[in-house]
Amino acid sequence: MTGGAPGSVRPSRAIPFSSTCMILMKRLRIYGKLALKSWMPGQGLSLKRAAWIWLSESGTTSLDSSPSGRRLDGVSGADRPVQTGTNDSREHPDLAVVIPAWNERENIELLLPALKEMIADLGLTAEIVVADADLSHRPVFLEEFWRRRDEAEVLIASRYVPGGRADMSRFRRLLSHILNRTYSRVLSFPLRDLSSGFRMYHRDVLLGLTLVARDFDVLEEILIRVHAEGWRILEIPFHYMSRGSGRSHVRLFKFGWAFTKTLVRMWKLRNSVAAADYDHRAFDSPIWLQRYWQRTRHRIVLGFLEDRKSVLDIGCGSSRIIQDLPDAVGLDILQHKLRWLKPRHRLLVRASCNRLPFRTGSFAAVINSEVIEHVPDCHDIWSEMWRVLRPGGILVVGTPDYNRWLWWVLEWIYGKVLFGAYAHEHITHFTREEVARRLRAIGYEILDCRYVGFCEMIFKAKKPPPAATR
Repeated sequence: MTGGAPGSVRPSRAIPFSSTCMILMKRLRIYGKLALKSWMPGQGLSLKRAAWIWLSESGTTSLDSSPSGRRLDGVSGADRPVQTGTNDSREHPDLAVVIPAWNERENIELLLPALKEMIADLGLTAEIVVADADLSHRPVFLEEFWRRRDEAEVLIASRYVPGGRADMSRFRRLLSHILNRTYSRVLSFPLRDLSSGFRMYHRDVLLGLTLVARDFDVLEEILIRVHAEGWRILEIPFHYMSRGSGRSHVRLFKFGWAFTKTLVRMWKLRNSVAAADYDHRAFDSPIWLQRYWQRTRHRIVLGFLEDRKSVLDIGCGSSRIIQDLPDAVGLDILQHKLRWLKPRHRLLVRASCNRLPFRTGSFAAVINSEVIEHVPDCHDIWSEMWRVLRPGGILVVGTPDYNRWLWWVLEWIYGKVLFGAYAHEHITHFTREEVARRLRAIGYEILDCRYVGFCEMIFKAKKPPPAATR
């Protein structure tokens, strides 16, 4: 996906960006042999209809006019396409440069030669770069992008991090700061320049991504959805320069309304379990009850552990519990949670809780906090925890107590206020008596049971040592 491509094509419904890319690449191949005779020295390049310009390694240029006739012009450049024996085969370009443009003839005439010069010497991989056509994004910055491409899956040329700056009018700078600070604070989003359109994406982050926004607000939606999938985003200081010629096409009131609608949609996403960092953010939530709940659970669970060096955290998510156990193994079934956690924790495994991929007796402690209510009731979950826990080890298991009326009230309120949170996922209900009965039936000795908010129970149980099991 690109920051500009979704905004350049405006279908009536949301479509995955991977499908858009496939359509675009197919169209580029079909029209790859059409020579752009009007692009010659002294004649200029008149872009009055929607078009995609393909720059190949050989320097051939071709034009594909959109049948829609919209006045939205885009430029896509690629270097060193895959050769399969035919001159028009460019199915897998290593680098795609996408330049959304609207009546930017004078700027594009200067931009394209500079762009080709900069990408000529780059070693290539699957990356997508998005830049504006108004010359505010100088192609020389591609070198910095390429040098730092392994530091994150999305790189942003940022005007507002230390070292960055912007040559803009005071009014435009004020609007830009208001937009970025509003999004950053309302969404608790750790970026300063969400509206920068100069970016490099790794291709993997774009596959399967579905967008709703159809204007400049697509830039913010892209970043928030990418972050929700657990990918890394890095801001690089950038000097934003004034446009080369022409004028901006932003319509203040139209796009202000679009940004507001997108902000509401993204707030729902950020505060739903679909966000990779949901559990992490809940620890410092501005909602007092949520913050209390997370921190009390964290204190009880870590307090129950007698050995923190050989611990398995089942269903770890992105919680602070696994982050505060650097030697523990975190296990979860959700890839985007583990992807987000990877830069913060070194021992992670993707697996199901009813088939643990570890040898018998591998751990001195096993944590299963807020997991068993999310999955169908299955004996294998309990037997697998027993198997991987060594004799004398500690099991910490937590789940809501559905025998307490307060939990029913809180869950109902929680589901209404934070309708994207975990409440709707609680499909198996336990009581204190039921959990205690199961633990004793398997062979555990129950050492303690404490509550979070009088209705979430956390058990501490011990697997008997070998002498006690005979």
